[in-house]
Amino acid sequence: MEQAKTTAIASWILRGITAAILLQTLFFKFTGARESVYIFSTLGIEPWGRIGSGIAELIASILLLLPGTVVFGALLSLGVISGAILSHLTKLGIALPAVGDRGELFALALVVFACSAGVLFLHRRQIPFGGSSFR
Repeated sequence: MEQAKTTAIASWILRGITAAILLQTLFFKFTGARESVYIFSTLGIEPWGRIGSGIAELIASILLLLPGTVVFGALLSLGVISGAILSHLTKLGIALPAVGDRGELFALALVVFACSAGVLFLHRRQIPFGGSSFR
């Protein structure tokens, strides 16, 4: 029983960290903050990429915080943040000096990735497709 309680606490902590980071970035995406516009303009997908990724992050955050949809939230957040990490590694760079970022956005993306992967691992038995092999 103690292990189940520890797992539940770890899950809530990881889900909370992930959702907090994703939700915090929504303000910048939805208000068209200079940093977000720069990022998505550089990627060639401004404004729809910025708005679309913001909507996906909002949905992922909600799914992460609802007990019955945790796995789907973790999968969605992994997908979205993998795109962000790939964009940093291929086109944006780790740091974005044009907007005063010294790598903090990339670091936050890595935290979201790690936390989402941790949530998915903790809830692997709830994965509806292929999760049985990880039990």
